Amino acid sequence: MTALPLNASRWPAGKRMAFVITVDFFDDAAILVQEPRMAGREKSLSVWQYGAKRGVDRLLGLFDELGVKSSWFVPGTVARAHADLVVRIHRAGHEIGNASFGCENFDTLTLAQQGESLVTAQGVLAEITGERPTGFRSPFGNWAPGFTQHLRDAGIDWSSSWRGDDLPYFHPAAIGADMSTAPLVELPLHYELEDEPYFSFNLFPPVPVGQPRIASYREVLGNWRQDFAGFRRFGLCMPLRLHPEIIGTAGRIDMLREFLAGVLAHPDVWVATGREVGAWWRSQRSANEPAHPVDILSPLHQPFPLPPAA
Repeated sequence: MTALPLNASRWPAGKRMAFVITVDFFDDAAILVQEPRMAGREKSLSVWQYGAKRGVDRLLGLFDELGVKSSWFVPGTVARAHADLVVRIHRAGHEIGNASFGCENFDTLTLAQQGESLVTAQGVLAEITGERPTGFRSPFGNWAPGFTQHLRDAGIDWSSSWRGDDLPYFHPAAIGADMSTAPLVELPLHYELEDEPYFSFNLFPPVPVGQPRIASYREVLGNWRQDFAGFRRFGLCMPLRLHPEIIGTAGRIDMLREFLAGVLAHPDVWVATGREVGAWWRSQRSANEPAHPVDILSPLHQPFPLPPAA
């Protein structure tokens, strides 16, 4: 992929690139799935509960200050535990997306269990916000062959769960699916555009297991700025993945403010929600570019027909 000519655009209103702020509000549900030994260790769990206590408020305040909207992913159990916060996020104009019911590791669930988790979370989030989510993020693991159709049946239009590209792409429809249904749009992620790999830390149980040092704020800011420059040069879609308990600390929130101010200084950047980007991509294209990896590997996430009976 070559850099776009200076006056070229693939985004609305002549914008050069798309920039999407996404937030995973998982509270302590995520770490209990990642590291079951955390159960009952209130001192350690408080690291992840900090998001609900302080981080959500700081993020909402910053987004309001900068006048930007974002897409938040919330598991059903977290939405029930912090319904007041979810309502505040929604009323502030931010998108609420589905992140399964119990923040489960999808590698441990059958296709039917994954579908049940999805639908249950849809109901909980719709009850709390009055609006059924159209975006989805799988917290952990891979979804099973056929799950894409479960997403479309539940009213999910876009996902930000997979990786492998810097532009949106379509997930192939499941075998036997209604082909009149619009395909699911994926906004792919990159680990270097997340806060967790740089800053997540706990002594015991060790998180991450290798116990690296917490990254320098200045170096992370430099990484994000360099990535932003590259995404803008090539005219791509850059989803930033944040966590209230990580980026919402007193020091890191200013690092995020500095980064977002630099993004907003470029009038040719389309800062949009995941829903808006997914809808735009679907309105402009009906298929992936030829030989896109997700199409080549599509049998890996489509249900295989059963062999004929003996």
